[in-house]
Amino acid sequence: MKKEYKNWIGKNIHIVIDRKIGSSHPDYPETKYELNYGYIPNTVAGDGEPIDAYVIGDDNPLDEFEGIVIAIVERKNDDEFKLVVADTDKYGKEDIMDKVKFQEKYFKSKIIK
Repeated sequence: MKKEYKNWIGKNIHIVIDRKIGSSHPDYPETKYELNYGYIPNTVAGDGEPIDAYVIGDDNPLDEFEGIVIAIVERKNDDEFKLVVADTDKYGKEDIMDKVKFQEKYFKSKIIK
């Protein structure tokens, strides 16, 4: 995995939400999204799709979000990483992992800040 993903930390970005909080994963319907989850248009991740991002701090279903990349979810057993985006950087690594574990429990993940 390339380490330049760390360059995303601190950047303001626009996310299109394609999996709203409360929705089910399209391939694994038993997995419910506990956060809004989306992608950054016009980017490419390791899977050939746009870079994905979790949105923390807003518990309402969203269509889009503008925020700051506060952390990276590094997956040791996957080809891609996930951005963590919020409107403020008040979350520690443990707080972030607690919020993303609904999906990250299936991967060997760690939080990079």
